[in-house]
Amino acid sequence: MTRHRLRTVAKGTSMKVNKLVVAPAIVLCLLLAACNGGGKQAQGAVGSHTVIDMAATDTVGPHGEKPTRVTDLALSPADAAKVKAGNYRAALLWHEMSAWSSAVQRGALDQFKNLGIRVVATADAKFDPATQANQIQNALATNPDVILGQAVDPTTGAAAYRPAVVKGVKLVFADQAPIGFTYPQQYQAIVTGDLFQLGRRAAEALGEAMGGEGNVGILFYDAQFHVTNLRDSAFKKTLQQKYPNIKIVAQQGFSDPNKAEDIANAMIAQHPDLGGIYTSWAQPAQGVLAALNNAGNTRTKLVTLDLDDTMATNMASGGVTVALACDRAYDFGRAMAVSAALAILGKKAPEFGIVEAVTVTKSTLTEGYSAWDQQLPKAVKEALG
Repeated sequence: MTRHRLRTVAKGTSMKVNKLVVAPAIVLCLLLAACNGGGKQAQGAVGSHTVIDMAATDTVGPHGEKPTRVTDLALSPADAAKVKAGNYRAALLWHEMSAWSSAVQRGALDQFKNLGIRVVATADAKFDPATQANQIQNALATNPDVILGQAVDPTTGAAAYRPAVVKGVKLVFADQAPIGFTYPQQYQAIVTGDLFQLGRRAAEALGEAMGGEGNVGILFYDAQFHVTNLRDSAFKKTLQQKYPNIKIVAQQGFSDPNKAEDIANAMIAQHPDLGGIYTSWAQPAQGVLAALNNAGNTRTKLVTLDLDDTMATNMASGGVTVALACDRAYDFGRAMAVSAALAILGKKAPEFGIVEAVTVTKSTLTEGYSAWDQQLPKAVKEALG
């Protein structure tokens, strides 16, 4: 899950990553990954080796797949005409209908409409693997030619999606394929965010906001999940390499994003001079924001990943949030739909396609929401004054 673009049921009205967002990078997929044995208790020592210390220096897939940029992915006129003449059918099966997945779906629906592909099923699994398995079976009864979506749990998702593979339905996944699935035999494309760029952008935004010096704390997602691991690693690596006068004095992992506020409370108490804090996506960032507010701390700058109404409102009002790095969710959905059309035609679609990232600051909030095909929310607009 992602992107990033990562949420939990408790996230409420917040807006996704990697896309584990994520996301990402999707939060509950990450939580499920933790429940499946990937999560572990936080590592407190700044120098200790953790999932945040990846060797990658650019975005790659979980098995070393080389990325293909899909922002400008398109069909030739001849191929588009073939698709339009084919009366093809698609199903969109999401892990959850969050603000991020809604933006992705809008991009996909608009592209499908242009290509004459009829959407015969949409579903929201509400982060429940059993529900998603039933929804896949129901969708298969409508005879789709292609399914777009994301597995709630990459492990159990293999069994859930296998009937679609047996039936010959083309599969295009957000962020990652179910574990054990191979390209292009069992799935035909993956689209995700530019994971390294997301982490790098967050580090650059925090480094600039801090004037290139001071102490930083990191709250990272402490489980084996490629989307968040790479984004977190890119943040740490960029901060260390580009800002030698910024010192990481606290590094703490979490397996439950709802515990982020407690971790942040302890971190702030132990390091009252923190100039900045980073965390993996917006929902735990809300906990960090609450901890800073409770401490009356208005000087520690906060960055995270994914576009989120709560964090954006704080930033718009001149609060501690200085930047949000997110992918272009609408383009994400469009790329998934084009990949689906290519797969239907028997042509090669991206094995690991990545969408461009954007840095959202107070001055670029309108552009940030536009990347998600949204107007500024009322609360954000009012906070801007």
